[in-house]
Formats: sequence, structure tokens, C-alpha cells
Amino acid sequence: MYRSVGSPSQDIHEHWHYVSFGLSDLYGDNRVHEFTGADGPSGFGFELTFRLKREVGETAPPTWPAELMQGLARYVFQSENTFCSGDHVSWHSPLDNSESRIQHMLLTEDPQMQPIQTPFGTVGFLQIVGVCTEELQAAQQWNGQGILELMRGVRVAGGPWLITDMRRGETIFDIDPLLQQERVDQGIETEGSNLSGVSAKCVWDDLSRPPEDEEDSRSICIGSQPRRLSDKDTEQIRETLRKGLEFNSKAALPPINSQKQSLERPQSRKDSLESESSAAIVPHELVRTRQLESVHLKFNQESGTLLPLCLRGRLLHGRHFTYKSINGDTAITFVSTGVEGAFATEEHPFAAHGPWLQILLTEEFVEQMLGDLQELNTREETKMPKEYSWPEKKLKISVLPDSVFDNPLQ
Repeated sequence: MYRSVGSPSQDIHEHWHYVSFGLSDLYGDNRVHEFTGADGPSGFGFELTFRLKREVGETAPPTWPAELMQGLARYVFQSENTFCSGDHVSWHSPLDNSESRIQHMLLTEDPQMQPIQTPFGTVGFLQIVGVCTEELQAAQQWNGQGILELMRGVRVAGGPWLITDMRRGETIFDIDPLLQQERVDQGIETEGSNLSGVSAKCVWDDLSRPPEDEEDSRSICIGSQPRRLSDKDTEQIRETLRKGLEFNSKAALPPINSQKQSLERPQSRKDSLESESSAAIVPHELVRTRQLESVHLKFNQESGTLLPLCLRGRLLHGRHFTYKSINGDTAITFVSTGVEGAFATEEHPFAAHGPWLQILLTEEFVEQMLGDLQELNTREETKMPKEYSWPEKKLKISVLPDSVFDNPLQ
């Protein structure tokens, strides 16, 4: 924890600067991290930082940011999922346990601390930036870097160094409603969203036939014991989510590799997912791909509100979007007709590979769904459950209360 005087010439006010210690490799002897050589990442390849506005009369830094960073570090160590610039963290609680509107986080490069080379590998510095719910939602619908750039231009929202002010009562959209929202809408329209997937509370059900076949590999009913994703499927889904951080000219799902692990990445590390990520997945034998006639998708409210983002920000731009269940190995990937490498086709728009379901939606159907799902765009709490059905397309979607997923046997 450090006291920073800021930069008066840049109108950057005084603040507390926190830097983590231990996500990178401090020893190089495999005690904590696997040593992969000086040319690779040191440990997880990054440390976390945080800048908190110093209140008048404060003589010592508050300790809650250290506890917050510890919580994020614990998640990284336990899941072996890493963070990268542009990621968002849905926290759903004031970061300092107060009544603050700052209840979520975005991650970006620290403005002062540049990546360094150490004897045990390279280390970058990712800064945590506290944001309001509306700013998180805008980052999800567009991209984290775009929202952070808007915040850099608003002093009270962080300024050039993105200093978090827990007493901030206005979002960037409250401060400059027309300009900020116009830039976000324009960004979504021209660029789409670079959020390619989220961990979520979701399941899917094959309505084509009753679940009597023991060889049926779908994931399926809430409360049932799902099959495990194969390591090849896991790798492809992981690559699918990671690719959302890159601006590729042509959308494509990564191929299912014949090898279990890429030789270019350490076996003990997982690629960064876009936001909260699932725990380690136990592999099993490769199962066959099946074409389904009719499916029923079930999401909790938070996941359901991202459906318009999935359709508008991803599929209308020729991309894909994946929901990965936090309660098992279920995965649901929506793909557009322009995505290569998908096993769902226009002829067979519903296809399952074990508990991984792919759904191909045509542009015309996406536009229809956006109209039908318009109420999910509202930020107000909506009454659950919500049912949406397109009988001619043999698709049904339910948005259900969290309790259905948290207590499946009730």
C-alpha cells in the first residue's frame, strides 16, 4: 500500500495505490508456481493493483482493498483462471461493504506500472477499477476497454489514472447522458460486443425425445447428474471465450484439437475467460454429436438479461456467444451463419456434443427474437418466471428465479 500524490499537472488527485504480491513467481523453485522459464509468464503472469481516492484527513490507507484483492487472488489460485485487460467482475455488492454504488469491477493495465521482465518470467500489472451497475452492463454490451476510455475522460469517474472513488454517486451516463450513451450505442452498432461468453446459471433440455436413453449425453434437467465435457470440448469452449478478447476479421470457433493440451501453454494454467469462470472440468471419452429437433433453454435472470447482448452485440455481427454453467459442465453456444467450425448448421440448427449445445440462428430469426425479448433490456426487476416460445422454430426459452438453480431438488 502506497500513498501517491498523483499528478497535479494532469489534474490527478492524491490517492492510495495498492499492489499485490504473489500472483507472479517470487521464488522460481516450483514451491508456489510452476517455473516455465524466463521467457514465459512469471506465475500467473500478472499482479493486481488498485487506486483509491484518498479522503480528506485520511492518514492511513483503508485495508478493505487488500481484502478485496485477496479474494480475487484466491479465485485465481483455486480456479487457475487468469485475468486480462478488459475483463469484468460482477461483484453485486459495494466493494467496501458500505452503501456505495460502486459494486463491480473492470480490469485494465495500470497507467504507471509497465510490464517487467524478471528472472522467473514476465509480469504485467492489472488495475482494478470500481464501477457502477450501469457501467458494468454497458461494458458487457459493448466492451470493457470502451467504457474505461469514457471513464478516463470524466474526472469524477476516475480520470486518466482511473482512480476509484467509493463516494461517487453518479454514473458516467448520469454525468453526461446523451454523449456517453450515444458513444456506447454507436460502439455496439459498429463494433458489436467483444464479450464472447459468461459463466452462468443455465441448463438446456432436449424436447425431441424423453430422456430414457442411457447413451443420451445431454446435460439436461435441473437436478440431474450431467455428463462431463471431454477435454477436447473444454479446450474448444475455453478458446471460444478467450477469442472474444481479440478483434478478428472473421469469426470462427477454434477447432477441436486431437491433442489434449496445446504445447504452447503450460498444462497447469487455463486461458483467461471473459469474466467469472468455471472450475476445473473432469474429462471423459469423446461422445458423438447429435442433431436435435427441439430444445428448451433455461436461464436465471442475470443470464437472461444478457440474451439481447448475445443477439445484438454478437450474432448480428457474425459472431458467437457462449453460456458456461457454473453448476456443472453444461454449455450453450449461440452461433450465427457466418461462424466457421460450428457443428450446428442451418439444416440442423440444434446440435449437441455431450453437454455442449450449439444453436445456429439466422439473422432474420435474431431480429425477431430481439423484438420478442425487448423487455429483458430494462434495468428494472421483472417478475419471474418469463417464458418465450417460437413453435415454428422449435425453440423455447425460460428465465427463472435463482432459487430454481440453487435448490434443484425443491
